[in-house]
Amino acid sequence: MFRHHKVLAAAVATLALVTGCGGAAQAGDGAAKLALDAPLPTTVPDGTKIVVGDPATEVALKLSGQLDKVSKFVQFANLSGGPQTTEAFRAHALDVGAVAEIPSIHATWTGLHVKIVASKFRLDPLNHPIYELGIAPGTTVKTLSDLRGKTIAYSPGQAQGALVLKVLQKAGLTKDDVKLIELPSTGDVYTNALAAKQVQVAPIGGVQIKRYLAKYGKDGGTTIQHGLRDDASHLYVPTESLENPAKAAAIRAYVAAWGIAQDWIDKHPKEWIEGYYVKDQGLSESDGQWLVDNAGHPDISADWSGAIQRQQETIELLAKETGNPVIQAKDLYDLRFESVAADAIKGAAK
Repeated sequence: MFRHHKVLAAAVATLALVTGCGGAAQAGDGAAKLALDAPLPTTVPDGTKIVVGDPATEVALKLSGQLDKVSKFVQFANLSGGPQTTEAFRAHALDVGAVAEIPSIHATWTGLHVKIVASKFRLDPLNHPIYELGIAPGTTVKTLSDLRGKTIAYSPGQAQGALVLKVLQKAGLTKDDVKLIELPSTGDVYTNALAAKQVQVAPIGGVQIKRYLAKYGKDGGTTIQHGLRDDASHLYVPTESLENPAKAAAIRAYVAAWGIAQDWIDKHPKEWIEGYYVKDQGLSESDGQWLVDNAGHPDISADWSGAIQRQQETIELLAKETGNPVIQAKDLYDLRFESVAADAIKGAAK
């Protein structure tokens, strides 16, 4: 864990230097602050720069020939996910981060003011989950009720940690009915912990599911479906970036480009597999195809009411389990952006 924090701190420090001594998200420039309920500016002034931590979309924009539409005002940073983006926000080194459901909640609880400006989900989400529950060799878990008494990998403040709490709730269990082992949910930490029987159960996602079963299935390693929605994917920003009129306009333009890029990914699976999973991520073509099939199709809606309701349920569960105050999910969403991505997709299809 200590090494992880040192690496993260070094990454944020480097980003701060690259973006000009940590000035990425400062309102500055002598401009009056934009109220958070004021209409969004639609023209990006010359000289505006926002720093965006969204590596996958950067590749999609390049592959689709759309990068020129944002390159004038977007500087990409090679980071994403809650811990990295939150630290970069605190260092004023980042304006937009790509994350799952939990980071905006966790950031708010730690005093960082953020807003969600784009949301993507999955069609038929229960049949296209991001995570499955990995079961260690020698452990028998066939239903969620079998989790009682098991050791389970747990990462507070991250999507996998919240999923574990949701799974326990669905099974009618509490944290006292299992033994939670805190481990960072990065890379292959969880699959290695399962293989070494450090834990008996762990939520594993993406290609780790395929690889875990291929490598340890012969030894008795298995996975089971959890039957819950785990498909939330967001862009979120520090509110101070939205208070800068020029940056607010640039963020709006980026969200529109992001929406078109997600639609392009969905409609060009072969190009995405080759250009992103194989060439950028170093995966095999079969791994890439598995990921595309597992993801299904995206759901980018102009109506966030369902998303807000689901996030409120998550907040209330996490608040109960962690002792943090209940906050209002609707306050985490900047509704001025609600239809930006969906409208851009429709506009591009004309």
